[in-house]
Amino acid sequence: MSPGQPPTTRWGETWRVLVALAVGALVWVSSWATIDLENRVGPEWWLMTGDLALGVVSLGLMLLRRRWPVPIALVITVLSSVSTMSAGACLIAVVSVATRRRWREMAAITPVYLATSFVWDRMFTSEESASLTMTVANVVIQVLVLIAAFAVGYSIGVRRDNIAALRERAEVAEREQGHRVEQARATERARIAREMHDVLAHRISLIAMNAGAMTYREDLPPEQLREIAGTVRDNADQAVQELRAVLGVLRGADEPDQPRGPQPDLAQLTALLDDARAGGTPVVTTLRVDPVTVPEQVSRHAYRIIQEGLTNARKHAPGQPVTVSLSGGPEVGLDLTVVNQPKSYGAAPEGDAVRDSGSGMGLLGLAERAVLSGGQLSYGTDRSGRFVVRAWLPWGA
Repeated sequence: MSPGQPPTTRWGETWRVLVALAVGALVWVSSWATIDLENRVGPEWWLMTGDLALGVVSLGLMLLRRRWPVPIALVITVLSSVSTMSAGACLIAVVSVATRRRWREMAAITPVYLATSFVWDRMFTSEESASLTMTVANVVIQVLVLIAAFAVGYSIGVRRDNIAALRERAEVAEREQGHRVEQARATERARIAREMHDVLAHRISLIAMNAGAMTYREDLPPEQLREIAGTVRDNADQAVQELRAVLGVLRGADEPDQPRGPQPDLAQLTALLDDARAGGTPVVTTLRVDPVTVPEQVSRHAYRIIQEGLTNARKHAPGQPVTVSLSGGPEVGLDLTVVNQPKSYGAAPEGDAVRDSGSGMGLLGLAERAVLSGGQLSYGTDRSGRFVVRAWLPWGA
């Protein structure tokens, strides 16, 4: 295990080493009991020296099984034939090979593993161990243990493949969603550009032509000057109306009617908060900057972000308190935060629940607006379960 390994990988290796050590220790203690119960004769000094030493070596080799699975498994299996302490590491190595689900590798390990018990029986012999019954019993036990190890490894391999497939599908879906969002943004920008060009080009050209006539024709009578000025005024007003209509179409049919007057900004923040409170949403404000001093364009963006945050709070957590914070200045820009508490299930009286009919694209559109103005916007749920909308806008956006 290298220092650069993630904690989950280090823990995965640690618990496997502990399991191998525990199983090896159990088999080592059982071997002493077998010698006493069956009156076996053999080099008992080996159990106290070489057996333990090879067990430690097997634990070290086990950590290399992912790099060379089959050779490491074969080496540890051979060591386990003369070292009971290596039994746990041998099982872990066999299970690791079985996770690959390659039958040739498993077939190569099978005869070596089945032969391990016979080697130990020859080292510590007894009259009972030489009988046909004991031989058959040893073979049956080894076969059952090997089948169990193969079954566990095979199931682990299947599970890993399923998890990998699910993770790949999730990553592909996430990438596709990202591509769809980017494509939607690009398409919307191109559409806005085309619509604005088509709608405004004619009106602006008329305004420029008439303004040019007023500039260069100093001999025009007052009546004609008033007529040209009226034409400029009418075309400018018509351009504003048509631009508002284009933006209204882009908003979508299910959106509320667009305001006919100037767009609201932070100067109307008090009225917006009062409306939210009247609708049953407790709002707490922390204002470290005078909304009136905020530049007009930044003020409009900030108003829309706060408005969207209050709308989301009313839809998804009706009746829960909302905190609105504003701070900043010309040197640092404008910071704003809208935080709403998580929904309290069962707290709202019957009939007060708000139906969520939003498209889910409001915050995405505001994030695009913030980026286009040189700022940034983020939103999501924090560790406390609160939904937080944070935005920073440059003061001169």
